[in-house]
Amino acid sequence: MISLRNLFFFACCLVVFACQGQTNQKAPGSSDIQTGADQMALYLPALQGKRVGMVVNHTSRIGKTHLVDSLIARGVTVKTIFAPEHGFRGEATDGEKISNSRDPRTGVFITSLYGRNNKPTPAQMDSLDVVIFDIQDVGTRFYTYISTMHYVMEACAENNKPLVILDRPNPNGHYIDGPVLDPKFKSFVGMHPIPVVHGLTVGELARMINGEGWLAGRKTCPLTVVPVKNYTHQTPYVLPVRPSPNLPNQQAVLLYPSLCFFEGTVVSVGRGTDKQFQVIGSPYTKYGPYTFTPVDKPGAINPPMEGQLCYGIDLSTVAISKKEMMLNYFFDFFKGASDKSKFFLANNGIDRLAGTDQLRLQMIAGVSEAKIRASWQPALGAYKITRAKYLLYP
Repeated sequence: MISLRNLFFFACCLVVFACQGQTNQKAPGSSDIQTGADQMALYLPALQGKRVGMVVNHTSRIGKTHLVDSLIARGVTVKTIFAPEHGFRGEATDGEKISNSRDPRTGVFITSLYGRNNKPTPAQMDSLDVVIFDIQDVGTRFYTYISTMHYVMEACAENNKPLVILDRPNPNGHYIDGPVLDPKFKSFVGMHPIPVVHGLTVGELARMINGEGWLAGRKTCPLTVVPVKNYTHQTPYVLPVRPSPNLPNQQAVLLYPSLCFFEGTVVSVGRGTDKQFQVIGSPYTKYGPYTFTPVDKPGAINPPMEGQLCYGIDLSTVAISKKEMMLNYFFDFFKGASDKSKFFLANNGIDRLAGTDQLRLQMIAGVSEAKIRASWQPALGAYKITRAKYLLYP
């Protein structure tokens, strides 16, 4: 077992290493970045002779090699793979429940954390000495990999197991925007009182979850973060692997925070096309001259508006704002809807995505975008003060 004393020493060494590594360096860029996983010398010694659980998916790579394969090749005993939404190989459709299975390459048992259980059970944790979390996130509150991380932290806290997060850059980490979640609207697509675009890496967010007492019973997870080297929140970072089936390229990743609100409406964001989260349109209102028809395909089973001709716009080459969510499309489409009373889906899923019902109610009441944005500012200001306590990068 890894003792808490050893874990504390390990964490101190990482902090010192990170601070030393960020002095006297040129301005970083994507080519200079080393993810937490890349820096194997920092965490491999702590895994030798231990029973390791790994929360990973297809993005958990060192170069072109999967982290699981890399660790097993170096003699690490990987007991269990915990798979988030989209599965271990990242091929499952959005929202599709994942079953337990076994990895054919390594023979390691894969336990789904996006099926019957969102959290590892005490029996599963009892067979482990340490848990590794290494998944590429995209920096939005409703992207469910951070919800999986929350429940893994909770399991580690309840079972006194150390969690090592191999940090990765946030491609949308250069700004903060959107409404802060009201706890009344907590769900798996929004678990924490943070903005839609939160400006944190998963390692920083884990520190915040611990520090703010957001785990059940206000327990604290024994946490170590292996930080990214040569990274700041202003460093552009192009993801080397698509993070999920419907974010196929960097344009989609950068547009995702701005377009995801449409998922609570009768407007398609291109699921079931080759331009997911790069086109928007609806069969009910002719929003623009661009047309597309969503179809059933791998990664988009039974997509919204399947088989229906949608009229809208193509954003696949539009310039992306670096300062805020581009919500003008969302407000313009609502204003132009042929029937505003049916613009939002009847299940009010928009409230779970926004983390509040105020956005929907304000739009129905005719409040302007400027005034809606202004209403977010007090909570955003308080969040930024809290966020500053947990930052790992200058």
